[in-house]
Amino acid sequence: MAAANASATRLGIGPGLRFADARSRAPNVQAEPVNRAADAAALEALGLWATRWTPLSAVDGVDALRLDITGCARFFGGEGALLGDIGERMAAGGLSCRLGVGPTPGAAWALARYGDSRVNVCRSDQSVEDALRDLPITGLRLTENAERLLRRFGLTRIGQLYGIDRTALARRFASKDAANAVRFRLDQALGIYAEPLVPLRPQPDYAARRSFVEPLSSSDGITAALGDLAEALCRHLEQDGRGARDFTLTAFRSNGSASLVALSTARPVRDVAHILRLFRDRIEKIDPGFGIDLLALTATRPDTLETDARALSPDLAASPVDPAALAALADRLTAKLGEGVVRISRSVASHDPARAEILTAFEGQDEDWSEALRAPRSDRPARLLDQPEVVDVLAEVPDGPPVRFVWRRVPRRVKRAEGPERIAPEWWRTFNNEARARDYYRVEDEDGRRYWVFREGLYQDGRGGNPRWFVHALFA
Repeated sequence: MAAANASATRLGIGPGLRFADARSRAPNVQAEPVNRAADAAALEALGLWATRWTPLSAVDGVDALRLDITGCARFFGGEGALLGDIGERMAAGGLSCRLGVGPTPGAAWALARYGDSRVNVCRSDQSVEDALRDLPITGLRLTENAERLLRRFGLTRIGQLYGIDRTALARRFASKDAANAVRFRLDQALGIYAEPLVPLRPQPDYAARRSFVEPLSSSDGITAALGDLAEALCRHLEQDGRGARDFTLTAFRSNGSASLVALSTARPVRDVAHILRLFRDRIEKIDPGFGIDLLALTATRPDTLETDARALSPDLAASPVDPAALAALADRLTAKLGEGVVRISRSVASHDPARAEILTAFEGQDEDWSEALRAPRSDRPARLLDQPEVVDVLAEVPDGPPVRFVWRRVPRRVKRAEGPERIAPEWWRTFNNEARARDYYRVEDEDGRRYWVFREGLYQDGRGGNPRWFVHALFA
């Protein structure tokens, strides 16, 4: 048996008892199989919800959470108020809990499990040695064999281990490693050895929180509170001369659930108005439910924010592109349309027109805009079709320009033609002898529409059958 409720405990049923023995003591006892995976998932979800009190929340074993509340109590009116809030919210969610607060994780672990009450605190005027002195040695997280040996020697309280040196302890254990393990656990509890905490979520670089006596129930209240949080967060960023690129707004509801919305910016920012504008359309995704009693705004990926003086007029600007304004526009479009929709064209060294440029997500880095602002080639179309489309062509001479062609089942008579522009296959990308050269022509039909067509292959080039014709793009 892994666990028992209060009613079963009063009947003498507890963890470690075989089910047959439990049934003999209480014939009507009911049992359910243990689902370790579901328990672990539920404990992790509870740990994520516990970030309402501190961003440093981690799962500790199979039945506990470890919270680093250093510097967080002031947001809740002090340490006592914070512990009271934790207990009340756990009880409201149908969970019973024991709380332990200490200067070290080991001390908090022991106080939570073996303290005199449900809330056990190592006071500021009390040393950790005094707080743990009367607790059982089980509070040191020892192995069963180590506990058994210590009890055999009459050592049942943590305080009894304080005055025993390692040599004497090793003689009693007849094993130096076992003695060192006991001393190591004791040193962890006393703070001689640190225990790093690995939070469920990365710790935010900057954060602002606000709790409410009356829970928020509308998006207008969330918007107003978000303005205050953004101002506090940006003041902190400004003090460090930095901006951030990732922002997350987390709303903690009164019923113990949480909802969050996140956004990213192309460049580090700390402009309150810009941040609020980006969150404006996403706040509606937060369902207040029975009310929101705490909001947290966090910022990650900070970086140095360089502020440049703006030119008095565009003629005096060092560059025709304002990177900050462009990044702000990209942020607004991304907030409206979704991640990855704002892309930028980059040139690629390739003879093939389809490979001459690629579209990549705009990330706001310092760009070389000289190429982007350069006027496009007049003999090339601005955009290509997704795939070249086959056409039926009538030409005066085999290797000459088309005179008439049928594209999308519509016959078109050529009035003017320029070319050819021959583009050979890229030999470093070609792994067979079937790749053929292309002859591109700029043609205009009788209605004034202009096309970019090419003939793939030459007659009698020894690479396949007769050449084929394609439309690759249209001129504006």
